[in-house]
Amino acid sequence: MNAAAVPAPRTAAALAARRQRTEAALHHVHAAIARLRREKAQVSVAAVARRADVSRAFLYDNLEARATVAIAMAEGRERRVRTLAAQDNEREATWRERALNAEEGLRAAQAEILAQRSRIGELLGQIRDLETEWTEETIQRISTENTTLKQRVRRLIADNRTLDERLKAARSNLRFQDRRIADLEAGLADPLS
Repeated sequence: MNAAAVPAPRTAAALAARRQRTEAALHHVHAAIARLRREKAQVSVAAVARRADVSRAFLYDNLEARATVAIAMAEGRERRVRTLAAQDNEREATWRERALNAEEGLRAAQAEILAQRSRIGELLGQIRDLETEWTEETIQRISTENTTLKQRVRRLIADNRTLDERLKAARSNLRFQDRRIADLEAGLADPLS
């Protein structure tokens, strides 16, 4: 028996066993990434190494493992960016709706105040024109109505101020959301920064 022929089968068997271990480790890496995705956990080299029960060195040294982890991490980043963008769009829509509602309420309050002022003016004019012809009881009733209307106008003015403040707040929030969206878009355009 030739001494040089003996190591060749051993070497081939060792290489086959190593390939088999590498294939099994790659299978574990793919399964770990799939599990992380199902759980919606962040994919990282450390997380994949823990879940697949392989070393980080294997993930860095093996080209297929490194590429698989890199692709999974990039997909995770894209998914997070899409989720953040969708959440920002929902928030922006909510703030826009609030701003539109506040503007509508403000317009309605201003129209009501104008109508009440007009009515007060008419009543005051009637009081001046007919004051001498009316009885003390009628004058008292009109004065009470006038006081009631003035109180209502004060309330409407206060409501108008409140709605105006809400509108300003909603506009401020909308500007903040617009800046946030611009920052996120800038982050999407330049993911390395």
